[in-house]
Amino acid sequence: MKASQKMIKRLLIGLCVVFSTATGREWPGRITASMATAEEPGPATKVLEAALARPIIGSTIPLAEVQRFCEARIPRMKTYTTLAEWQADAERIRTELLDRVVFRGKAAQWRKAACRVEWLGQIEGGPAYQIKTLRYEALPGMWIPALLYEPEKLDGKVPAILNVNGHVGPVGKAYVPKQIRCINQAKRGMLALNVEWLGMGQLSGGGFAHSRMNQLDLCGTSGLAPFYLAMSRALDLLLSLPHTDPERVAVTGLSGGGWQTIYISSLDTRVKLANPVAGHSSFLTRTYHLKDLGDSEQTPSDMATVADYTHLGALMAPRPLLFTYNAKDDCCFEAGYALGPVLEAAKPIYALFGKPGNLRSHINHDPGTHNYELDNRQAFYRMLGDFFYPGQTGFDPKEIPSDNEVKKPEQLHVPLPEKNEDFNTLALGLAKDLPRQADLPKEKAAAQAWQQERRPVLRQIVRWKDYPVQAIQDAAEEKEGLKITYWKLQMGVDWTIPAVELVQGQPKQTAILVSERGRKAMAKESARLLKAGYQVLAIDPFYFGESKTPSHDYLFALLVACVGERPIGLQACQVAAAARWAMETFHTGPVHLVAVGPRASTFALVAAAVEEKAIGSVELADALGSLKEVIEKNWSVDQAPEMFCFGLLEEFDVRHIAALAAPRPVRFQQPSERVKKELADLADWYRLLGAECNPIGP
Repeated sequence: MKASQKMIKRLLIGLCVVFSTATGREWPGRITASMATAEEPGPATKVLEAALARPIIGSTIPLAEVQRFCEARIPRMKTYTTLAEWQADAERIRTELLDRVVFRGKAAQWRKAACRVEWLGQIEGGPAYQIKTLRYEALPGMWIPALLYEPEKLDGKVPAILNVNGHVGPVGKAYVPKQIRCINQAKRGMLALNVEWLGMGQLSGGGFAHSRMNQLDLCGTSGLAPFYLAMSRALDLLLSLPHTDPERVAVTGLSGGGWQTIYISSLDTRVKLANPVAGHSSFLTRTYHLKDLGDSEQTPSDMATVADYTHLGALMAPRPLLFTYNAKDDCCFEAGYALGPVLEAAKPIYALFGKPGNLRSHINHDPGTHNYELDNRQAFYRMLGDFFYPGQTGFDPKEIPSDNEVKKPEQLHVPLPEKNEDFNTLALGLAKDLPRQADLPKEKAAAQAWQQERRPVLRQIVRWKDYPVQAIQDAAEEKEGLKITYWKLQMGVDWTIPAVELVQGQPKQTAILVSERGRKAMAKESARLLKAGYQVLAIDPFYFGESKTPSHDYLFALLVACVGERPIGLQACQVAAAARWAMETFHTGPVHLVAVGPRASTFALVAAAVEEKAIGSVELADALGSLKEVIEKNWSVDQAPEMFCFGLLEEFDVRHIAALAAPRPVRFQQPSERVKKELADLADWYRLLGAECNPIGP
């Protein structure tokens, strides 16, 4: 009797495999691992752990490949022989950066909104100047605190300086070198506007963290826009003052303030002089000098499809531009490597204008670290004297001692509304009405047409590529009845993905296993799949496991998006390519794709939605029920960079991506309450397409 039961059980397993292979669908009432192998023990856990943890590609290959991948896509400065040729290109670059990078989505409406300013009071300054407190709207509902350092005596039109600050933490606009700079400008008869930066000082709350601007990207609205609008509205404010000379408006700042300076000054020609201090370098430079890899705002999605920072310096021409860098910068943008590329790119353009003297550079040696101290400030004062006060011998660039006039942060506090929009609240508001086409069709023909129409849209959003695979066997061994083969899967000319093939007995179907914890943590899942009769291929796609760069990992993911690609697209494409290779190599039919973790489940679902032939069924563990959870949980880009794919939520939620995979089975293991709520109608969707599958069922 026992022998007969074993034969029946094996027959059922064989029928399940044949059905899955032939139809690409999972057998209804799937055979469980415990049923399949009650009498056959699997390989020891230690054997699986050792096999999955064995290095295949090491740490050098992932870093070298992502560097090469990004470098190949960064635009170079062209050689221009005439001024007219450059001016035409400059207009195109400026327009495309604003329209295609800065003001996408809802930001196009924010751009048109009126700038409200509220003057709140006055603080006693020092000899010959006063400080006015104010707040202004960068965009509707987002208020920026600011201070205007104003000379007591104003006669006629005077220069106006926008002073921006960088990553100075809670001190924000009270940063001492910035205060001294503003005081000196006011004592020289200038209007000095000291604005708070998003994420710093009074705006240092969690929702303003720069790594959360990407929540807006997910909604199809540029997360860069609030940064840019905070600067452009500040210029609006300055230019609205009756004593501002519109021909003498300057911007300057350190570090992140240096980034702000070059960004607003290159794109807004109302700025007549700029001095970015240790605030930027070429993307080509950053690719290999990793400490220059910047925050989300410095590496925005798709910027490098239009321009590099070398172009921004050239866009300043012929307006006066002073590049300031520090010789021993202990943060980033070290003079020895950062200055040369941006300076050399701008020189020919200034020459075309006949204004080579308007382009200058300054290298600080004392203290030479990341600073905007006395030497750098006096270099700026000299620049102001030469171009805003030409021929006036009385202008002295030597700093006016003002240390005893520096205020404490609490003295410079500016009241803000109780409710102030930040990246997270803006994204929550945008997400409410997304995706734009939320409803699924109710008739079979319409449902099939919807799949055919929407699949190319998903491909475009994630920047899909069909990678060919060349497999190189790295090693092979056999332990305790387990055959182990280690592969390097070369995908096109771009990527090398490590894979471990595990075979026990005579499997008839292949499962691909991915996890955001990396393949080395998947011994338990591998054992389960082996016992269920699968051949297992455990891989580490881009950014996970052995394919993760040894350092600066999420910053490289930002750079990938900046050059026009998408991390989630790379991951999904690599999974799909591995599936095609496995189907062609092992001759076991479409693969069963298993993903563990919310991030891995998302890119695996994208892979299944697009790759119709090689992926026959999908099993997801700990998956999200909605992409809106990324925003609701206030995730930052460093936590999960692939989840912030620009515009993905605008067109698709998890439910829609799963609907694209049907009628192939998709199972959400131990679904959360959110998964159950969001995907409750997918069983009806499968029936509409002629299949019986409940993705959230037992």
